[in-house]
Amino acid sequence: MDWTGCEFVEVIPGKVSGKPIVVGTRIPADLVLDLVESDYSMDDIIADYPSLTPEIVNGMVAYARARQTQHA
Repeated sequence: MDWTGCEFVEVIPGKVSGKPIVVGTRIPADLVLDLVESDYSMDDIIADYPSLTPEIVNGMVAYARARQTQHA
């Protein structure tokens, strides 16, 4: 997934091997999508990753869906 342009994702060389991560965390962006696609509830995601919020998760999902629609 190309996260370029997503306000909730950043890439910092040397941090988590330069992979896209949620801004201000070490949580891989693709992990968030994997959890959502695996039908984890919002409550479970936030319980496991307290630095995430519904706004962040929903924003990332919306961004990913918009990208998929553009490239379909």
